[in-house]
Amino acid sequence: MRPPANLGIGIGLRTAHFGELLERSARVDWFEAVSENFMLDGGRPLHVLEHVRRDFPIVFHGVSLSIGTTDPIDDAYVGFLKTLTERFEPPWISDHLCWTRAKRHNLHDLLPLPWTEEVLAHVAERVGRVQDALGRRLVLENASSYLAFSHSTMTEAEFLVSLVERADCQILLDVNNVYVSAFNHGFDAKAYIDAMPADRVVQLHLAGHTDKGTHLLDTHDAPVCPEVWDLYRHTIRRLGPVPTLIEWDGDVPPLATLEAEAARARRICDEIARAAPLQNGAPGGPRTHAA
Repeated sequence: MRPPANLGIGIGLRTAHFGELLERSARVDWFEAVSENFMLDGGRPLHVLEHVRRDFPIVFHGVSLSIGTTDPIDDAYVGFLKTLTERFEPPWISDHLCWTRAKRHNLHDLLPLPWTEEVLAHVAERVGRVQDALGRRLVLENASSYLAFSHSTMTEAEFLVSLVERADCQILLDVNNVYVSAFNHGFDAKAYIDAMPADRVVQLHLAGHTDKGTHLLDTHDAPVCPEVWDLYRHTIRRLGPVPTLIEWDGDVPPLATLEAEAARARRICDEIARAAPLQNGAPGGPRTHAA
């Protein structure tokens, strides 16, 4: 079920790097673009995206689908997303397992869901409708969270696994978010990773966060910390060489810094591939894009 192409290690396409990307080829394998930033009729963002797409695969990652809300599905948004994907033909498109909208107002936050059978049925039905409209499977990411609903009847991992089976969708497994949420809620991060079905996980995210003492805040404004790198190693041993994306959204550093983070992820994958056969039998490691 995982797409046949192993994209390797990528980074997010950010405006801070537009100028440099027009002048040189990045030392990464692929790019992830925030869908909403390119739902335009023209302009520099689309020009840069067209330029980058000539040399690299592009994957779209959204933040406004609001798959878990009780509002009606935003058909206009889904239509824009379909137009974008038909134009750029990404290997997959993703968004978050959360809700971001209420009474048609975008709250601009990735808000958690109750993990119940009722919500599972609600989200699965909405995923099916969006997939029918797009003509392709949707990839959903686990969001970081800071509060939990007391009436949840299952864990987040159990909910996510049940959802992808019921809705026939796929998973973007954010390793940093697993670590952040595990710290905040006191669950076992490795057990969460181990619960994921390898054939449903098509992409991984790595990012930095901020330690607030009593909780971790998912800020995407720092390097990946040692503990998340360790959890990434566990994830690759468990799931195989899943395409991996370095996220960095705040205090965006020079492009070279992101290339160095991507190179570190690539070295980890290569080391694990050389050390022992992967647990799920996935062949080979990530390909390297010729810069």
